Amino acid sequence: MSIWKSCDIRGVYDVELDADFARALGRAVGQRSADALVLVAGDVRPSTAVLKPALIEGLTQAGARVLDGGTAPTPAFYHAKRRLAVPDGVMVTASHNPPAYNGFKIEMGARPIDTAELSVLRGLVETAAWQSVQPGVVESVDVLGSYAADLVSAYDQLRPRRVVVDAGNGCMALVAPQVLAAVGIEVVPLFCEPDGTFPNRSPNPSDVRSLVALGDAVQAHGAEMGIAFDGDGDRAVFVDSSGQVAPADRVLVLMVRHALQRQPGAAIVYDQKASDVVRQAIIVRGGRPVRERSGFAHIKRRLLATQAALAGEVSGHFFFGELGGDDALYAACYLLRILDELGTTLDRALADVPVYPITPDLRVPCEPVVARQIIKELTAAYDESRRDHLDGIRISWDDGWALVRESVTEPLITLRFEAHSEARLAAIQREVRAASPLLAATWPG
Repeated sequence: MSIWKSCDIRGVYDVELDADFARALGRAVGQRSADALVLVAGDVRPSTAVLKPALIEGLTQAGARVLDGGTAPTPAFYHAKRRLAVPDGVMVTASHNPPAYNGFKIEMGARPIDTAELSVLRGLVETAAWQSVQPGVVESVDVLGSYAADLVSAYDQLRPRRVVVDAGNGCMALVAPQVLAAVGIEVVPLFCEPDGTFPNRSPNPSDVRSLVALGDAVQAHGAEMGIAFDGDGDRAVFVDSSGQVAPADRVLVLMVRHALQRQPGAAIVYDQKASDVVRQAIIVRGGRPVRERSGFAHIKRRLLATQAALAGEVSGHFFFGELGGDDALYAACYLLRILDELGTTLDRALADVPVYPITPDLRVPCEPVVARQIIKELTAAYDESRRDHLDGIRISWDDGWALVRESVTEPLITLRFEAHSEARLAAIQREVRAASPLLAATWPG
């Protein structure tokens, strides 16, 4: 698969991308930067120490003034970009991907880069089309210090609670334990030594297998909850006092209630894979539900376009209108404040959130042509009022839904179902399978 994804660049270091690529990308971004001013930061992966200097070299070759933020979590990079009013930026990271990977998150202006702009950059990189200009300069800027100070200022004096903080040896190890301690939390650190080889667990906390140690630590230390961050610190996953993972969409419901109490009638953006309890919570509290396709860039763009108060994704991205984007440590502080105001614990707060039977993503191997034909068969089988095509096809009933999507990264079709009872969940799956003979042949169930 190409390293040029729909909203960023990722690949295996020294196989799919290297210092030469980073240098060429820097020249391309430098040429496209309207003000020739670019903020750069990087994660803790060993390959970042090679790619980030090469990227900066390319940017200066294109005449850009580079503000070097050093090593920092992605949310600290975004915070610095806002604080310094820098129009463009590149974060060197592969986010939650395994250690062999690296990549680049690019922002040209206030919004995440889109496919069209990435295509322009790709053309410049692949044709090596650039002209020698007066070299730019590099200045070091404080990213971590100001980020931590602003968080402490915003969330000072949280109620003391014992919380296990699992940084997964990623970027949040640099700042999360210190910030949470400074706002009054008794922090039990877990894997809080920065190490981009990720020796203790996967940098992807959405894989519940990687959170066994966190769940064990929460119980062993008698903690109220645990927080796990991904590799670059823009996603958070929470576990309760029993060590059980709290699904992100159920946590989002707590945030929805809080946000709409303060901003009545506001728009709330949510991932189309989220449980219907999110939409229902928004409506009950008088908000405006805005469903969006999965993916960080899609949801962030919709948050900005709708001026939403809040957004969330089932992978653990939480977005805030006041930030104009996502921040996992901010989300952790935000949730802790909600619990303070409710005077309760995460376990008890979540007990008030309904639970509907929902499947995980069911990944069925098939060629792209087959996946597209399945979606065509389902489109023909269901009335337009029952379906939408935000991403693939989503079919709705009063008491459930089905989502069928073609993977953009692998030869797969992905299925997800929810219903108000186990019996209806099974019935909806049978109905969708029967509506597409090709799906029935591909996915016997």
